[in-house]
Amino acid sequence: MEPFVKLTGVVAPLDRTNIDTDAIIPKQFLKRIEKTGFGQFLFFEFRFDEAGEPIKDFALNQPRYKNASILLSRANFGCGSSREHAPWALSDFGFKAIIAPSFADIFYNNCLNNGILPIRLSDEAVSQFFVKTETIEGYQLVVDLVEKKVFDKDGLEFSFELDEFYRNKLLKGLDDIGLTLLHEDKILEFENNHKINS
Repeated sequence: MEPFVKLTGVVAPLDRTNIDTDAIIPKQFLKRIEKTGFGQFLFFEFRFDEAGEPIKDFALNQPRYKNASILLSRANFGCGSSREHAPWALSDFGFKAIIAPSFADIFYNNCLNNGILPIRLSDEAVSQFFVKTETIEGYQLVVDLVEKKVFDKDGLEFSFELDEFYRNKLLKGLDDIGLTLLHEDKILEFENNHKINS
């Protein structure tokens, strides 16, 4: 996992509540065993019509939101099944942070374990960002994980909370395996002693 310290990125709006993990990555695309390759299927039923053609008015199909790395959405994002493919698809598409008033708990933790920063802000704060995202082409936000703040160049700024355990993991770019390897010397010591005593 890459360290997440400070991100400046274009914001893409997804103005819907209760977006579940099947909407994020539909079940028919869960056949891969790698974490990559899911981005092309992200929000598939929102992005494409029945003929497989892009739906022009959907935000992620619009040139102005191309290469967006911050997703803005509404309450209860990531509800539904616990599939880890959802953050894999978001990451593979290029999103590094998601801002919403609330997230489903399992999805929230899956994001943190896969290097995506889910940021909870008030409905009012999120609405302010929606207005700016939709009226200013190329609207960007800065996400500062050290200071736990989100702000734009015009001075609109909000603080967010994040458990220190997960904050440190993201800052150092450590997944669960990386955390385990921090104790590699103790693991080797245990294994060597176990061999001797066997």
